[in-house]
Amino acid sequence: MATMQAQPPLVPQAATPIGGASQFGSASLYVGDLDHFVTETQLFEIFSRVGVVLSVRVCKDLITKRSLGYAYVNYNSPQDATRALELLNFTPINGKPVRIMFSHRDPSIRKSGTGNIFIKNLDRSIDNKALYDTFSAFGPILSCKVAIDSNGQSKGHGFVQFEQESSAQNAIEKVNGMLLCDKQVYVGPFIRRQEREKDSGNLRFNNVFVKNLSEITTDEDLRKIFGVHGTISSAVIMRDADGKSKCFGFVNFDRPEDAAKAVEALNGTTFNDKEWYVGRAQRKSEREAELKAKFEQDRKARLERYQGVNLYLKNLDDAIDDEKLRDLFSEFGTITSCKVMRDPQGQSKGSGFVAFSSSDEATRAVSEMNGKMIASKPLYVAPAQTKEERRARLQVQFAQLHSPVGVGAAVPTSLPGFHAGAPGIGQQVIYGQPPHGLIPPQPAGYGYQQQVLTGLRPGGTPMPNFYVPMVQRQGQQGPRPMGRRGNPPQQQQQQAQQFLRNNNRGLRYMPNARNTPDTVPPQAMMNSMLQVPLELGGMPVPSAEAPQPIPISALASALASAPADQHRVV
Repeated sequence: MATMQAQPPLVPQAATPIGGASQFGSASLYVGDLDHFVTETQLFEIFSRVGVVLSVRVCKDLITKRSLGYAYVNYNSPQDATRALELLNFTPINGKPVRIMFSHRDPSIRKSGTGNIFIKNLDRSIDNKALYDTFSAFGPILSCKVAIDSNGQSKGHGFVQFEQESSAQNAIEKVNGMLLCDKQVYVGPFIRRQEREKDSGNLRFNNVFVKNLSEITTDEDLRKIFGVHGTISSAVIMRDADGKSKCFGFVNFDRPEDAAKAVEALNGTTFNDKEWYVGRAQRKSEREAELKAKFEQDRKARLERYQGVNLYLKNLDDAIDDEKLRDLFSEFGTITSCKVMRDPQGQSKGSGFVAFSSSDEATRAVSEMNGKMIASKPLYVAPAQTKEERRARLQVQFAQLHSPVGVGAAVPTSLPGFHAGAPGIGQQVIYGQPPHGLIPPQPAGYGYQQQVLTGLRPGGTPMPNFYVPMVQRQGQQGPRPMGRRGNPPQQQQQQAQQFLRNNNRGLRYMPNARNTPDTVPPQAMMNSMLQVPLELGGMPVPSAEAPQPIPISALASALASAPADQHRVV
């Protein structure tokens, strides 16, 4: 290690043991295979022993905030990062060895596949460190990983990516076919799954799958029939616990060419009155992907064939069956299919489908039959839609239904009834007007009136609107709600002004006074003006007791403590 530090940093030999640090000069490390309970504090304490750590970040799920099992450690210098990679790689943290490699922002290095090899048939005892130690002799390694299952057990294969392609080729030549822990391993170039699927038609295979066999067919029959096309290493028919044939089996050839020849010659042939299917043996995931792709292709073809000609019906009477439905719509054109949907018990679901031969016929049927009374029930007829189309249409309708129209900004919880886009001080400020659709029941002693808050100085900065509930005093007749017969508007306005004078004497809004902020906190104004208890929604809590006015002594103390230039006589 000391010899490496003494060498000039640009000497290529210095890069060999550190896995590409001199090529990329990265001071950031990727730390993988972390235990989910490892914290950033733990990582900082461990990695700061090697050098100066600038930052540590454990990546977490945005919703659950649970660790994703990897983190990034940023050092002050690439030399410290290199030393940490050499000293701490595969070090157990919380009892689990971590995997460290240089972090590169450019994903092309990782996705290019250059220098990446695939190793299979590994012994279960070989872990990341053992695989790294085995292949590090061929050159600098960028990443090394053994694939594991959900239980943490090895899947028997792994990946190693070298810094140089020549190192990967050397490893393939030297290790392929060798024994590792008494097991012969395969080492070859890594091929992406997309490329493997693209070339699946030209795959070389040895194992052949045979199905639709007769129950009397035996393993020896398979050997005789398939042995004509090449040397067979094994042939077996799958059976249940009672020894009864499951009517399918597998034949394994020594040479892929013989297996391909047998598939071509025997697929579709008849033995013992059974037509055989012979093909390449596939894994379950391959079969599922193939069937899924075929199903999706058939579905798209079916949708394209019925686009614009298939109609959806609902609100059907229970007495209507397929024949009656066909009779109802046959006058509009040629019907290619007609079906009433039914449950497992055979009862009508009240819906169905009718497909015409042309879109013009379907359009005429919609215009004539939609809303028509059929057996005392109005029929609903519309073009059939896919689930995705219905979901998108319903989302648009839902958004339009719940979108606010002509309503201001959302009401903050800290100020009930507060609306941001209110008129300025020089304009009329409405009070006593509750939010749209939120007018509560009005018990005795409470009423909401739309009045003009006068006495505010014009020319000030814009002030948010607010609402003041009118409170009836004991022995005093409260103002009637707006729209009732009784007091004229002038008398209602006088009563409102008198109420404000009695309850807010000595409090005036002065935005332009010297040494006074241009805006008064709305909550402070509401605390001074609203002398009634409030619920969370901002509505007054009905109470039998009349609210008490602000004590004169408190107002006098506040007036005496204020500067002289802020005194204002009401």
